[in-house]
Amino acid sequence: MSQAPLPSQIKLHKKSRTLELTYGDDSFELSAEYLRVHSPSAEVRGHGIGNGVLQTGKKLVGIKELIPTGNYALKIVFDDGHDSGLYTWDCLHDLAYNFQHYWSKYLKDIEAAGASRDGGLIAKG
Repeated sequence: MSQAPLPSQIKLHKKSRTLELTYGDDSFELSAEYLRVHSPSAEVRGHGIGNGVLQTGKKLVGIKELIPTGNYALKIVFDDGHDSGLYTWDCLHDLAYNFQHYWSKYLKDIEAAGASRDGGLIAKG
């Protein structure tokens, strides 16, 4: 059973490629890129602790569709074909309220890997 409150409002903004979640007086706009690179799927998180795969080249990804799954999650279909992983209400709440931490870590991981949000590796000279 979910411990996080349900969002009171969910809006998909296709043009800006964001998902807006409202919890009471708090509103969050999460980019499709952020949601894609933090997907709860095994493809992204791996099949065990420490087996996650750093997602690169997702800067321009968009969201094609939101599919409610039962009373506990959203399935997000991205325009790069990724559609596995269920974003539970707990997961979405966590991603919204801990955005700064997760995004900062992701940017550091991208830099440490010499990778790019646009895709490919960055030449270091």
